[in-house]
Amino acid sequence: MKYHAYTKSELARLYFPGTELHVATNRLSRWIGRNRELKEALEAAGYHTRNRCLTARQVRLITQYLGEPE
Repeated sequence: MKYHAYTKSELARLYFPGTELHVATNRLSRWIGRNRELKEALEAAGYHTRNRCLTARQVRLITQYLGEPE
């Protein structure tokens, strides 16, 4: 996977293809919220739950903790 900035919904669509965009985004947000280590790492990288855009660094962290989207 190439690491670059994504909107949260773009990344969510990669993790949950075939679902409605708002459903995919909500699921990704829940996955992040339930993984304490990931959430702490993202917050250290400047992430806030209301962010719509994710930096390349934040995307890298998400894929490290959740795995690559299929």
